[in-house]
Amino acid sequence: MNYSPYEYPFESRRTMVYGSRGMVATGHPLAASAGLQILQKGGNAVDAAIAMAACLTVVEPCCNGLGGDGFGIIHDGERLYGLNASGKSPQLLNGEEIRAKGYKSMPLHGWTPVNVPGVVGGWMAMWERFGSISIADIMEPAIEYARSGAVVQPQTAINWKEDWELKKHFLSDELFQPFIKLFSINGKPYEAGMVFKSEEMARTLEEIADTKGESFYRGRLAKIIDQHSNKTGGLLRGEDLEAYHPQWVEPISSNYKGYDIWEIPPNGHGISVLIALEIIKELKLSAHRNGLDVHRQIEAMKLAFADVMQYITDSNYMKTSPNELLSSSYIRQRKELIGEKAMVPVAGRPKSAGTVYMAAADKSGKMVSWIQSNYTNFGSGIVVPGTGISLHNRGCNFTLEPGHVNEASGGKKPYHTIIPGFITKENNAVGAFGIMGAFMQPQAHVQVVLNLIEYGLNPQAALDAWRWQWMGGKKVELEPQVPFEIASELMDRGHHVKYSKFRNHMGRGQIILKDGKGIFAGGTEPRTDGAILAF
Repeated sequence: MNYSPYEYPFESRRTMVYGSRGMVATGHPLAASAGLQILQKGGNAVDAAIAMAACLTVVEPCCNGLGGDGFGIIHDGERLYGLNASGKSPQLLNGEEIRAKGYKSMPLHGWTPVNVPGVVGGWMAMWERFGSISIADIMEPAIEYARSGAVVQPQTAINWKEDWELKKHFLSDELFQPFIKLFSINGKPYEAGMVFKSEEMARTLEEIADTKGESFYRGRLAKIIDQHSNKTGGLLRGEDLEAYHPQWVEPISSNYKGYDIWEIPPNGHGISVLIALEIIKELKLSAHRNGLDVHRQIEAMKLAFADVMQYITDSNYMKTSPNELLSSSYIRQRKELIGEKAMVPVAGRPKSAGTVYMAAADKSGKMVSWIQSNYTNFGSGIVVPGTGISLHNRGCNFTLEPGHVNEASGGKKPYHTIIPGFITKENNAVGAFGIMGAFMQPQAHVQVVLNLIEYGLNPQAALDAWRWQWMGGKKVELEPQVPFEIASELMDRGHHVKYSKFRNHMGRGQIILKDGKGIFAGGTEPRTDGAILAF
């Protein structure tokens, strides 16, 4: 039969999934299968989340990798824990030197935006604190997929090709030849239905498991990364890797109609979700979505972005605290700025990126919300030869503006876009949720939270619902499913509205909720190769 894996002329519908003993959800079916295998072997939700995270570096390498960053929120049945597994910039990074080379903003590719990769350290920190089975068993599915091969899924192929097109103008440079060797066939990106495998990645994953991640930061792999950086003009050094340790942090929250919505504190921009929700709470939405409510939601999101772009960076460098940004007096001031017409706040221009998200839950009460990323799809374009390690480009979110709190400098974490979400009520876990997509992430978090709490949608319907995305200035993109009467009202209020044909640019998420009887209910994203499995 001759069919296309990219064309779906008819709307399809998924129903939500129930489970009682355990549940996993992520944007790739093979990774979800790995998570379920771990639960069925007796592992807990944390073990399953790590297994999925490791698998995703192999089966969806165009959105994350072993050289990426991660953030997590974990509920152990009694309390929440936050984990910031993002890395600092190399000590040799100097914003003034970058400006002297003629750059007006941080470059996207090459060594300059490469920070210390934190994701491997994040996996190990979670496992050491909460893991219940051996790390070798947890990593086994990822190793097997890397060695024997994984079939490329349709949305993965789309993302793969999209980033290839963005990078192809500089791939002739010798620095990027290891990237071409690892991630292409005859110089072309992988397509849906093809099998991707890498013995180099398999061996690296085995070494990570055997050394419990130590080789990556203080052993053989760290030495290889250091040597390659030194040889090819990079700033990352073995000393930067050796000094790295993930941070356990206290999540921050906002209460919306009796539910506490939790995010990781800065350097991530999860606080923008909380700022927007606090403003929206003051505006008192109607029972059903209408043009006025969507207008107000967009305006609240703009104000939140304006704040985080100005104030958020590595928490050690911030001059304004999260409590100040969330104070009731400040929120009321911001709310008063929302009028009948669209405004233009001072903020950066949102842009798309590559990220993967996963959620897991088990009958013992553990729930995990975990997200990891190489940032702009494959990231920097730098692959460390012989290892399968593709390095992220999170440093491109530094600014080169002199004196800005987020100005590029050595030994500093940049403004970060990946944000896991969590919901509790009266200290009890309600659910893990997250939506991938760089500057779309907080916008989708707000919309999904409103879908669940304000509009009473089940987790699958909350993800299925159409979305909007503020693109900077007065520009707003809408999914094709948005009713014309809402689009028309937004235009009347001064928004520059455009319907988007790319649904995957509107975020890709997962949700797992738990009721008072211990039953799980989950939904998975229709905009990607999402899968949710339970038993």
